[in-house]
Amino acid sequence: MQALLSFDQAPPISAPLRFFLSAPLFAMLAGALILFSGPDIFASRWTPAALALTHLITVGFMLQVLLGALLQLLPVMVGANLARPLGLARLVHLAISAGALLLAAAFLSYAPALFGAAVVFLAGGVLLFIGAAGRALHGIAASTPTVRGLKLALLGLSATALSGALLAISLGGWLSLPLLELTSLHLGWGLMGWACTVLAAVGFVVVPMFQLTAEYPRWFARNFAFAVLAALLLWTLAELDGWITPALLLGAVTLLTGAVFAGQTLHLLGSSKRPKHDASHHLWRFSMACALLACALWLASNFVPALAAWPGLTLLLGVLLLVGCFMSAIIGMLYKIVPFLVWLHLQNRGRGRLLAPNMKKVLPQSRIDRQALAHVLACALLLLSVFWPAWFAYPAGVALIGANAWLLRNLLHATGVYRTQLAALNAMAKPADS
Repeated sequence: MQALLSFDQAPPISAPLRFFLSAPLFAMLAGALILFSGPDIFASRWTPAALALTHLITVGFMLQVLLGALLQLLPVMVGANLARPLGLARLVHLAISAGALLLAAAFLSYAPALFGAAVVFLAGGVLLFIGAAGRALHGIAASTPTVRGLKLALLGLSATALSGALLAISLGGWLSLPLLELTSLHLGWGLMGWACTVLAAVGFVVVPMFQLTAEYPRWFARNFAFAVLAALLLWTLAELDGWITPALLLGAVTLLTGAVFAGQTLHLLGSSKRPKHDASHHLWRFSMACALLACALWLASNFVPALAAWPGLTLLLGVLLLVGCFMSAIIGMLYKIVPFLVWLHLQNRGRGRLLAPNMKKVLPQSRIDRQALAHVLACALLLLSVFWPAWFAYPAGVALIGANAWLLRNLLHATGVYRTQLAALNAMAKPADS
């Protein structure tokens, strides 16, 4: 895997860090929204507060981190150099952050102007990133699963953004579209076409490299993104044409592709060569277990009428997928990517004058372990809130705020190490320049 990486092409560290440092703030806002709304937020997935909460997680946390990671990984993993990466990062980060806040406010108030403003900022930020990433990837052969997966993930992000913009415009009163069908498409493309595909594309590299596992089977890694895209396209056609049974079967096929990725990842993690498994390893395993459980529940709901009729099913699936699966895996990646970035950039800046601290000194394992436990606790309390909201909604909100405040503190600690070492390097350079 080392041969895939081109460390000299890394953009400035501030480009991805601004996304990483913002993401926990949005998750903390999500926790605050739970405290403000109370148990009523778990009454239905369609409550204004529940919709705002969902998008604070998906746009404010997940999209922020994934875009920040791609700013770093596109040049390093696949040699796709982004033009003016720092300027791009500033514009995209500003647009996505403002759009996430406006969208949450729009759901809470249902003010048409806020939906319109959210579309402008979010669509603008996503299109700007897709355009820059598409230009960078143009001409690069899809010769590896990671390159192929990232290219197809951008298509998934485009479909997610388009369906989301149409939904927001419809909710704002400017269009009259079938909201339930459009919501289903937006959800499917967002979770599978974008989030799962990009997570897998990155995971094909970072899981073997950081977790010391065997590589994913070639046949699986080579065909995964294509299988997801093909299933989603066929499912979309069936949904739009109103073919209920084919749409259900194709939706199951799409979901099963994600379940196979989760199962394959769990198998690899189980055979890791690490003598001691760290928190990042456990977060990945927890993430994949949540994904498998969500897939099993969804499939079971198609055969158990009582489960399908239970109003809390979609909320339970949402917590399992968004917080349990995607947030856990993303946090696990952050704890490998951020210390590595600090070490890499200090190593490049130092050029032998000052030895960069190793990754464990950039972010001590004890800090990571405690925050990972706090995140799992928050996820558990959110799951319990679906069943008993009166008892667990407020503890879940507090736990979500606490876990992400801890995550922010850890990321700021790593950033502080970088700044301290950089200041020492600059102090060493002054006598030579004078």
